[in-house]
Amino acid sequence: MMPLTLTNVGEENMIRKVGGSPEAKKHLADLGFVAGGNVTVVSAMGGNLIVNVKESRVAISREMAGKIMV
Repeated sequence: MMPLTLTNVGEENMIRKVGGSPEAKKHLADLGFVAGGNVTVVSAMGGNLIVNVKESRVAISREMAGKIMV
């Protein structure tokens, strides 16, 4: 298991665990980051990641991406 920030751009990964405070977990779950779901990093720039999750693109901070384990 590793954080989403360490994955390669374009590589599809399965979300294994979402960490952080209860508020952070709920926010990420609302965006579609749930265990068992798939996520692909589209690009990483300026400290943020653009990811494909549940058929949509979402921008998240590197800090938030570090809470998503794949």
